[in-house]
Amino acid sequence: MPTFVDRVILHASAGDGGHGCASIRREKYKPLGGPDGGNGGRGGNVALVVDPDTTTLLAFHHAPHRRATSGKSGQGSNRNGADGEDLVLPVPDGTVVKSADGTVLADLIGAGTTYVVARGGRGGLGNAAIASPRRKAPGFALLGEPGTAVDVVLELKTVADIALVGYPNAGKSSLVAALSAAKPKIADYPFTTLVPNLGVVEAGDVRFTVADVPGLVRGASEGRGLGLEFLRHVERCAALVHVIDCANAEIDRDPLSDLEAIEEELAAYDETDLGGVPLHERPRLVALNKVDVPDARELADMVRPELEARGLKVVEVSAATHEGLRELLFAMAELVEHARAERPVEEATRIVLRPRAVDDSGFTVTREGDSFVVRGDRPERWIKQTDFTNDEAVGYLADRLNRLGVEVELEKAGAQAGAAVVIGDVAFDYEPGMLAGPENRIGPRGTDARLDGR
Repeated sequence: MPTFVDRVILHASAGDGGHGCASIRREKYKPLGGPDGGNGGRGGNVALVVDPDTTTLLAFHHAPHRRATSGKSGQGSNRNGADGEDLVLPVPDGTVVKSADGTVLADLIGAGTTYVVARGGRGGLGNAAIASPRRKAPGFALLGEPGTAVDVVLELKTVADIALVGYPNAGKSSLVAALSAAKPKIADYPFTTLVPNLGVVEAGDVRFTVADVPGLVRGASEGRGLGLEFLRHVERCAALVHVIDCANAEIDRDPLSDLEAIEEELAAYDETDLGGVPLHERPRLVALNKVDVPDARELADMVRPELEARGLKVVEVSAATHEGLRELLFAMAELVEHARAERPVEEATRIVLRPRAVDDSGFTVTREGDSFVVRGDRPERWIKQTDFTNDEAVGYLADRLNRLGVEVELEKAGAQAGAAVVIGDVAFDYEPGMLAGPENRIGPRGTDARLDGR
């Protein structure tokens, strides 16, 4: 059973809005006291919030379908329905929210950062809220708007200052354990580390985090080994430390070839368009590990001049005897301080107001084949709120569309009587003049004279 999951697909469904209520107040000596139907409650949202105590997306691996509660329907005596409860889902720091096509919707960094992934539907208005001087006692109410349902991809990218990279069994986990209070799994076989491990380290006044990334091998950027799944955890790190095993006994490997292989994989992964500074261009240093072994120390002394000639800072260390760890610690702290100093200063959040243009009607009418399609937030929302079993509600929809200017635009687009008009998921035949006209065409409650003989 997996204990660490860093990529899941979340199926989030917000709550539906509650329906409005159509009610007439009845009291003694007042059999028709006027409309008193209450409004429906708002559907609950589905929100993601960064929780420092959450370190994996495992909960969504086991239960990927999440739904918020719906709003309650309104009732008579002007009683509004209760709002649905928001569903707040804790996610780890560094979670990236993507759409199904890979578009980044949100990058959640910092405790408490919140993103509403699915919004609840609006509650329908009751007939008390719909009443007007011309429609004094509506025989209908608006339906609640359905909540949005989305499928999003959640990816976890570890938030750390420095990443330890290298071949399997290079001693990365041992270094993290020696430098911090972290207790990663350590063993003498390849791919012991199956999940990124984080350790908090202090060097003088500098406090930073170190990530131990599962071992990389040649071809990791193409999916070989575990590298492709975990290279994303290196993306946020400001600097890299190449941990090289100088005690390796494989005849086809040596410190220089190991370093070149890992550099090639980092450069290949950069081609996936990370954004920001490419991995192979970030500050780095080299830790020649396991120098407590005599042969390893000799090898480290041999390759150190070559590495320094390439402009790399080299530290000889031993996680077993703690030799060189203090030097490595302060070398990493220097990289972190430099990276933080060059980080751009965040400006105060500016709120930009973009008022809608005066000639923006809020909808469009386009001809598609033999049909005329009306698109816009308000027309499509009104369609969802209309009870098409109630003629008066349909007439009310016609009046709203007319006031918005839909009929005028249909005429400009060339719509003739009987043409198919599509709004949202509803299609109907266009009847010129049906949308026009004052509300005094309304008959008894629940009816509309314009719809007689349909």
